[in-house]
Amino acid sequence: MNKVYASAAEALKGVVKDGQLLAVGGFGLCGIPEALIAALRDSGAKNLTAISNNAGVDGFGLGQLLETRQIKKMISSYVGENKEFERQYLAGELELEFTPQGTLAEKLRAGGAGIPAFFTRTGVGTIVAEGKETREFDGQLYVMERALVPDVALVKAHVADKSGNLVFRRTARNFNPACAMAGKITIVEVEQIVETGALDPDAIHLPGIYVHRIVLNATPEKRIEKRLTRPAA
Repeated sequence: MNKVYASAAEALKGVVKDGQLLAVGGFGLCGIPEALIAALRDSGAKNLTAISNNAGVDGFGLGQLLETRQIKKMISSYVGENKEFERQYLAGELELEFTPQGTLAEKLRAGGAGIPAFFTRTGVGTIVAEGKETREFDGQLYVMERALVPDVALVKAHVADKSGNLVFRRTARNFNPACAMAGKITIVEVEQIVETGALDPDAIHLPGIYVHRIVLNATPEKRIEKRLTRPAA
């Protein structure tokens, strides 16, 4: 199966629809799938629920989709830098499921691992636990959190081979792997694509079984780092 698409718009075609649950990788302004977010904006899809650690900033990252009012709900852990996010939430125009950062990461990881729910002490006794099941283990109270399984995951990686095996670069290896694992359909934006077999297996951060579509977003002069490739025979 060919996983490589000619553009971000082509990679989203037939996949993204109104009302979907989306996971978007990135942390702050690092590791954001910028081309895929722009294509999602241009697609006009609306009433989206977005899972993301944060929503970028005004006019950048998911901030673009807030400005076009394509997002109806955010599931996130940090909202402090996006003024439009703040304005919409305080005005009652945007739903927010505020989730502790570690819990958010684990909800995605659990979704990718096929685990429907888990118990954590984080949030016990706070509004985070309201309406959720609690249970005592070894004298401590825990709250049950449901896993997240988004319809589509949009991810940024450094390098992919044509089978979808991924290498992430430095701090972009944050929520991106968890989002990729959790998505029913995972679309990855990369800086370079190499032939299957070119990556050293020990350098692969995420196997291609989780990846359905790949799109290149790079300048021509970018080259794969030597340490990621197999040694010469």
